[in-house]
Amino acid sequence: MLFNAVIAKNLNLREQQVANTLRLLSDGATIPFISRYRKEMTGELNEVEIQEIQIQFEKLTELEKRKEAILKSIEEQGKLTPELKKRIQECQSLTEVEDIYLPYKPKRRTRAEIAREKGLEPLAKILMRQEERDPENRALGFVKGDVNTVEEALQGAKDIIAEWVNENEQTRDRVRKCFQHEAQISSKLVKGKEKEAEKYQNYFDTEEPLRRCTSHRLLAMRRGEKEGFLRINIAPDEENALERIKRQYVKGHTLSSQLVEEAIEDAYKRLLKPSIETEFANSSKEKADEEAIKVFAENLRQLLLASPLGEKRVLSIDPGYRTGCKVVCLDAQGNLLHNETIYPHPPQNEYAQSMSKIAKLVEAYKVEAIAIGNGTAGRETEQFIQSIKFDHPVQVFVVSESGASVYSASAIAREEFPDYDVTVRGAVSIGRRLMDPLAELVKIDPKSIGVGQYQHDVDQTKLKKSLDQTVINSVNQVGVNLNTASKHLLTYISGLGPQLAQNIVEYRAENGAFKSRDELKKVPRLGSKAYEQCAGFLRITDAENPLDNTAVHPESYGIVKKMANNLHCTVSELLRNKEIRSQIDLNQYITDTIGLPTLKDIMTELEKPGRDCRQTIKVFEFDPTLRTIEDVKVGVEYPAIVTNITNFGVFADLGIKVNGLIHVSQLSDHFVSNPADVVSLHQHITVKVLDVDLERKRIQLSYVK
Repeated sequence: MLFNAVIAKNLNLREQQVANTLRLLSDGATIPFISRYRKEMTGELNEVEIQEIQIQFEKLTELEKRKEAILKSIEEQGKLTPELKKRIQECQSLTEVEDIYLPYKPKRRTRAEIAREKGLEPLAKILMRQEERDPENRALGFVKGDVNTVEEALQGAKDIIAEWVNENEQTRDRVRKCFQHEAQISSKLVKGKEKEAEKYQNYFDTEEPLRRCTSHRLLAMRRGEKEGFLRINIAPDEENALERIKRQYVKGHTLSSQLVEEAIEDAYKRLLKPSIETEFANSSKEKADEEAIKVFAENLRQLLLASPLGEKRVLSIDPGYRTGCKVVCLDAQGNLLHNETIYPHPPQNEYAQSMSKIAKLVEAYKVEAIAIGNGTAGRETEQFIQSIKFDHPVQVFVVSESGASVYSASAIAREEFPDYDVTVRGAVSIGRRLMDPLAELVKIDPKSIGVGQYQHDVDQTKLKKSLDQTVINSVNQVGVNLNTASKHLLTYISGLGPQLAQNIVEYRAENGAFKSRDELKKVPRLGSKAYEQCAGFLRITDAENPLDNTAVHPESYGIVKKMANNLHCTVSELLRNKEIRSQIDLNQYITDTIGLPTLKDIMTELEKPGRDCRQTIKVFEFDPTLRTIEDVKVGVEYPAIVTNITNFGVFADLGIKVNGLIHVSQLSDHFVSNPADVVSLHQHITVKVLDVDLERKRIQLSYVK
């Protein structure tokens, strides 16, 4: 198929890789499944590469649909020639197709069309030849009917010429190249909006080359324009653009040539510039969207794959002043055991009473860790908890609250905790987020988690698609416990979805814990295809077959069994004994469908069955001298946590309400194109304060380590 060759060329892949990937996708295989279990077919493509193949295929499919619609339209007009049809069919871009279609595109009654109706097209052709030395005298012959004067005749002819210029493919391409190399994007304040537009003051009077305008700046300008505060213009130098067009059309210095020049200027200002400017406004916005979405998706991926505490008994606190601190106790599976409210802060100041309550709860529920939300009164609550002496070691963690309030008011939260209010649900979410960020964050709309860059300004359909795929990839990368995973977590497993996830939970409730992956086949409506797609990503601890707690796919169980038989041991012994595994020669097990990539993955799983790919969580402590922005001192180094990564820099939490910004230029001594190459989300770092703006509540930082 032609698509395969085009995609392979665009992505620098082999055509066979693309063909096999598209075949798997069309057969209903998911991206995580293809990436993990069909490496031999794809040449070991990762999730991102497979997703890009899918995106390219969708774009090409849309292009083909547009070509078909255009061919049909031209054919209905009786103007479709074999040569024109061939040209359209061979087009590689939508822009190219639309340029060819422009002269045939049904349009409203234009100035050129009105002039044609008045019989002025022959005069336009005469002027275009630029051989007529007395155009006014020639135009006199066209002063009849609806044409009253020579001026009217010449103007009508120029209107027709302007339309010819606008619809000429070569001309449009010349103007497009001019925009591409020379276009400046300028931003001006709308008169009288100075006060309302204060947050856009960096864009009140700016101009820069469009090709160098960063995505975050462009999105900020476009938002200001949308809100009615800024006026944005994209254009190259007008004289240069006109000169390029005139070189194409103007011949000599006759009076006719002068009229053609006037028509060209009109064509550029009235038709070409607005049209090409819209093209470049859209394409630059699309590019900025793609960059912002990519940043958001990577931040989300890091957030979802953040270090989990694991199955520990947790006391979770949603801090507050006047309304108190909501306290919940959770068992090792995250089930709610107890909830109450304490008031250690003003105005109640029940400090001693609150200390006593916490100490008793920690003892009664054998609490192993305490999770504290990082919102209002978070630091004060952390200090309060640190002052309590417990009878056994208790780890204390400050947890991001971003999105917890969204979850607590959601239908999912009401379904999980119908008898509790939003404050209890929020505290539970904070605790569970410490235990397993992935399992809890999948319940929240990614846009509410607070790790994006202008997420409300980008194409929402593309954003949702990218973020959904990021969640799916992350969930399947980690895998889930089939017997404890919530319906919402199971929904993201390859091959499942909401209905099958619900069916699994209902089957589990009626029949007890799954004893094997094979038992999944008994779940209503879970057929062989869904089983193939999901089985490898679902884990069963303490299963009869130890491979059920690994990422080894059931389709490969026979190979592992063969390995064990050849070494005269059981599968369990193979997993436990490194010396036995070292005797395996993978080349013995290569088949037509299974090669070294899959066999190496199997060996990795046998070495660490049931392993979690996420790192171990670490306790972090803020500088105790910092309470508010007034405490932050210029030139001093402080510990901080990375809370958000954007193209222009990194936001870091110092333990106060205001996050500091490490501009991209302050991340390293050398040039940094992508801040994510230097730091990762939730990384514990040391920063140095460069500037504190108390009035605007802004802190400028540099990265130390």
